Amino acid sequence: MVASTTGEPARTGVRAFVARLHPTALVLLGYLWYIAAGWLLLCLPLCQKGPGAGPLDNLFIAASAVSTTGLTTVSVADSYSLPGQLVVLALIQLGGVGYMTLGSFFTLSRRNGLSPVRLGIGRAVFSLPDSFRLDKFIRSVIRFTFAIELCGALALYPLFRRAGVDAPLWNAVFHSVSAFCTAGFGLSNTSFEAFAADPWMNGVLAALSYLGAVGFIVVVDFARMITGKIEQVTLTTKIILWATLWMTVVGTALLFLGEPTLRELPPEERLLAAFFQCMTAMTTVGFNTVPIGALSKASLLVVIVLMVIGSSPSGTGGGLKCTTVTAILGVMRGAARGEREARFWGRAIPLDRVWMAVATLGFYCATLVAGVYLLELTQPTPFESNFFEAASALGTVGLSTGITPGLTGLGKLIVIALMFCGRVGPLTLGTALFSSIPGRPRTQDGDLAV
Repeated sequence: MVASTTGEPARTGVRAFVARLHPTALVLLGYLWYIAAGWLLLCLPLCQKGPGAGPLDNLFIAASAVSTTGLTTVSVADSYSLPGQLVVLALIQLGGVGYMTLGSFFTLSRRNGLSPVRLGIGRAVFSLPDSFRLDKFIRSVIRFTFAIELCGALALYPLFRRAGVDAPLWNAVFHSVSAFCTAGFGLSNTSFEAFAADPWMNGVLAALSYLGAVGFIVVVDFARMITGKIEQVTLTTKIILWATLWMTVVGTALLFLGEPTLRELPPEERLLAAFFQCMTAMTTVGFNTVPIGALSKASLLVVIVLMVIGSSPSGTGGGLKCTTVTAILGVMRGAARGEREARFWGRAIPLDRVWMAVATLGFYCATLVAGVYLLELTQPTPFESNFFEAASALGTVGLSTGITPGLTGLGKLIVIALMFCGRVGPLTLGTALFSSIPGRPRTQDGDLAV
């Protein structure tokens, strides 16, 4: 066929090719495109500052920003000019709200609905109860995101200004977006260690991180309940809030009681530091107010567990997701009692949800083991540091014991792969590579989501 001057046959061919792809494959390609575009932009001399960064470091930063991880091999403040930092911030925003969300929002602004391709991608990206309409959900996500980030910037500005930080307005905007998207990128080489005793700074960052990590399902759920569209929130929202509360309480208590480096602090500062490090691990935001490399091995284990569990479905954070873990707990409880089905809060967990949870756990553990093994082959650093780095990268957390800048070339590529896999999800990655079924099974209980 000879292509016409309008290019219509070519466009038709592209659309046909896209229509044949599994939605998760389109998610994969979308994030790869974001990373490639960001990498090319960061390599421009306009984006470099001082000695700048090499091509591999630029690729690492682009992948870390799109995956909202926050691990860095070079200093963002020292290596990138204002245009470069703007590129990093844009990549964080794109990665935080999710692939195709912004594009779908603009599409919905011009027309009444989404194309079948975008609907398929949306179902692959968001894990929603059946009662949620994707088009309305996307509109709510965008509006809520920019409203919270604006409020966060307004709250952070006077705090940065009072502390005498250079360019307080830019710092407020950058860190508000980074916190809400649970990205962990900062413009200080010591993260927020200078604000370890500042309850206001800790409180604002924690609020932004929790709002991003609990997921848009919770926000939309409460908005619908307040407006009278539903009588009560879904079971998914209840599980998310329950899990978030108990992870915060238990994690904070373990760090407060067991971390030797915090015992020298006054009780209130010790509690604040323990809470912040628990919060930053479980929301996968990746900021820190105490040096992570100085933590004891017991505390590192607590942080690793929190990072692996991670945040909530349809949120900006990473990890296994707390709903997946609660499904696994339901299976364990049922098996211990000799029951034939898994139950949680008196509700039977649908078989397909259990199936997805077990598969997610299996893929996640296999990917983590492979990542640790490869880092052990390529890095001379201690095992616990390599394990922590791999868990942080796969969980898109961004905390590090300090080995990231010293990674070898192969080590950087391994961590890049882990961050990318963590952003799209190990199960999603496997589905994109091996599945030809154009869809995802719906749950038997429309009130539940994984």
